[in-house]
Amino acid sequence: MSKNKSIFSNFKSTLRSGVKSEFLESALDDAFMYNYYYERIVNLALSCFEWEGFPDTVDTRYLEYQLFYNPQVTFFKEDVIGDYLVLKCAMNGELDVYGYPTGWTAIGENGYSKDLKSDECVIIYNDLLHSSCLNACRIYATRLASLDRTIDINLHAQRTPILIACDENDKLTMTNLYKQYAGGEPVIYGYKALRPDSIRVLKTDAPFLCDKLNDMKSVLWNELLTYLGISNVNIIKKERLVSDEVLRNQGGTVFSRYSRLETRQIACDQINKMFGLNVSVKYRENIDKDVNNLASDFAVRKDDEEGETNE
Repeated sequence: MSKNKSIFSNFKSTLRSGVKSEFLESALDDAFMYNYYYERIVNLALSCFEWEGFPDTVDTRYLEYQLFYNPQVTFFKEDVIGDYLVLKCAMNGELDVYGYPTGWTAIGENGYSKDLKSDECVIIYNDLLHSSCLNACRIYATRLASLDRTIDINLHAQRTPILIACDENDKLTMTNLYKQYAGGEPVIYGYKALRPDSIRVLKTDAPFLCDKLNDMKSVLWNELLTYLGISNVNIIKKERLVSDEVLRNQGGTVFSRYSRLETRQIACDQINKMFGLNVSVKYRENIDKDVNNLASDFAVRKDDEEGETNE
């Protein structure tokens, strides 16, 4: 939770600076929308893999949480307590001929630290590039939040697509009249002193783009799911999709998961060899079953739509 506090950390100073409330409200809406998508994406990323065979002292949620924010964690046996641990780590020591560190420092959340040699621990990398998912997921959260906020603005423009031009002296009167208009008052009363000739109402005629923006959001969300290796079907396509076509479209999804899955499987083999354990990891999805279900469900829905059209 502390990693997301920075999103709202500057709003107190913004309030003190005297920024108009409408701008602050808009900034808060943007921040809340970003945080909404960011947390959804983090939850998806943390739920992708299922670990088996670890001792009870290893917190697999913490393992995946650290791999989301950091490129690697270390698995080792703590000699003092005699238990196995998985902690975030930092390089410590020289590099070997392949560029791998010969030593690591395990770091706990309570200030604990322990220096380890490469033959005393196993490093679990997030992916083959030895990078985290943080930056990519921030980009997706930002773009999804921006699309959602744009949809809100476009939808609101359909409700009140007007601009009011008036003299400065009539501004307060126009503000009160607009509040009645926006509130759906059936009758709006004007004062005798109201000067209609000094007021101009300009219709913005904002085009309705919510459907197209929502399609863009669906495409972007599916792109995110593909990045994380989660099966998805592009349901925006109007033509009927057959099972084979859906399976072919899943090629990018499957290959996206290989990088993160392979580094975890390599770590499992090393852990089992070094410590005599029986640890394994798998992706939380039966790709053939899920994709076939998606394709069948989509085909049925398209048949129903085509039948209704023919009728």
